[in-house]
Amino acid sequence: MRRPPSYRMALITGASSGIGQAFAEELPARTGLILVARNAARLEELGRALARPGRRILTVAADLTTDAGRGEVLERARGQGIDLLINNAGRGRLGRLIDHAPEDERATVELNVTTPLVLTRALLPEMLAAAHEARRRAALIVVSSEAAFAPLPYFATYAASKAFDLVLAESLAGELRGEPIDVLALCPGATRTEFGRRAGFALGSWPGAAAPRTVAREALRALGRHDVLVSGRLRRTALAPLTVPRALAARGLGCLIGLVVRHQLREDEQGPRATTRAS
Repeated sequence: MRRPPSYRMALITGASSGIGQAFAEELPARTGLILVARNAARLEELGRALARPGRRILTVAADLTTDAGRGEVLERARGQGIDLLINNAGRGRLGRLIDHAPEDERATVELNVTTPLVLTRALLPEMLAAAHEARRRAALIVVSSEAAFAPLPYFATYAASKAFDLVLAESLAGELRGEPIDVLALCPGATRTEFGRRAGFALGSWPGAAAPRTVAREALRALGRHDVLVSGRLRRTALAPLTVPRALAARGLGCLIGLVVRHQLREDEQGPRATTRAS
């Protein structure tokens, strides 16, 4: 079994839970960490749990949907010798676009699209220069999604943003061929994280949902071997829309997600009544 490469310092966004936390836990103890998320308390807790003698761990509590938050991360990151950048932070909301607040949809684009673009563009030159000087390989992981492969009604902004992440990573892999860096677009399927609850549906309870550490482990092993990794048991399902016309895929996926939305709405409506009866 191929062992994951060794890195000196990794920056992980969305590190306080889910796949981001799993990456931090899967990296060897000799790898320093810059852990980024909004939840300062959880970051500090994770930092303490992963602390080892001689290991550098920095925690940066920042709102990555804002220029100020991204600027704070870059200020802390520069000069730290980052050779592994994991753009993991993401958000999305299930439902019709017109039913969501405009500021929520914009925040999704800021976090899923603007943040990986800004951080990657800012940190790549330093990463490449250091890799050349040390004669070591650096790595970049952009966390996309299975949702990136086809139109996804009721999850439009999220799917579109993850399609951007996928194409960005694939394009960078081509541009940087021959440079001392490995680029990977990670496309997880259903995973047992808090994302589903925040997005408005129980994604982590879907059949075949993967453990976050399984996804992170697969991604680290794929560096230098693949440009795109569709992770999880549902990888064939993710690629199926590519074999049918996009309009037909959108209609079929729209029907499927529509059922999920209606089921979730019924559960939300029944929740208060069930609580009243119990009391």
